[in-house]
Amino acid sequence: MSFFINDAMAQGDGGQAGTLELILPLLLMFGIFYFLLIRPQQKKAKEHKNMVTALKKGDEIITNGGILAKIIDVDESFLTCKIAENVEIKVQSNAVSTILPKGTIKKL
Repeated sequence: MSFFINDAMAQGDGGQAGTLELILPLLLMFGIFYFLLIRPQQKKAKEHKNMVTALKKGDEIITNGGILAKIIDVDESFLTCKIAENVEIKVQSNAVSTILPKGTIKKL
């Protein structure tokens, strides 16, 4: 049968890859994902949490739904906001996307 299949000859040390060569690409990919995806997302979440804890009565905000409102009462996890004359709504404090500069809302 050696006519069709050549006999395999044992080679020296050059045929096997080391464990470092196998793990290095995985570590490199994890590092890239960490610095491009995970770290910026954690930083943004921390900034949003700090913004939500700093909310106080009289702040003007925009919610995630796009509602422009002025805070009239702050609870532990809810805000009572005024959006028009005699119109008040309650929103979760996590639903706030932006704090506006004072005086942005003119007639509230």
